[in-house]
Amino acid sequence: MPSDSSTGRPVGRGAKVRTAVHAATLAELVDKGYAALTVENIAQRAGVHKTTVYRRWKDRESLLTDALAEHMATDIPVPDTGALETDLRALARSIVQAFNSPAGQAILAAMFTGAAHLPEIAAARRHVFDDRLARAQPVVTRAVERGQLPEGTDPAELLKTLAAPIYLRLLITAEPVDEATADQTVRVTLAAARAGALRPVRDDPPVGE
Repeated sequence: MPSDSSTGRPVGRGAKVRTAVHAATLAELVDKGYAALTVENIAQRAGVHKTTVYRRWKDRESLLTDALAEHMATDIPVPDTGALETDLRALARSIVQAFNSPAGQAILAAMFTGAAHLPEIAAARRHVFDDRLARAQPVVTRAVERGQLPEGTDPAELLKTLAAPIYLRLLITAEPVDEATADQTVRVTLAAARAGALRPVRDDPPVGE
């Protein structure tokens, strides 16, 4: 088995291979961008043969999707502080911190600029954010159970409301984001949720029925 050019040590099997390949994928993405991302370079950087990669992932898009989802899951952990406000503050600040990092900037560029037009990357983007929403929803359901939010609060809508101002600045207005940005979006989200504005939208029946 080939060895990593920087360490000279071969990579083991199973989970170690997956971890090494994920790390190499993100490192290549940061260093070279999506356009120059190849399975061959990823394999060389991870210290494995490219056939080892292809046994687990059919192409670079499926590998990138898997690596991004895993990175987002670990780099933006789901907090459980016992109080909704501190949970949301920790979550929002971790999003800001993650996307201010070199890896975060490379991920945003891959998902929303250079490769955004590719169906595979659009699917990867949906997968990554669906995964993030699913992992973070317990923050909201616990708050409802504790009586900190109205019954019927939609976890997905609350989390989208929390993240939207951050992504607006990152992707549309190109404004800097920091802890103050995170804290402000928490205040707005809490105000909307406590007012009952983040319940599921139901269509009103037509007039006269």
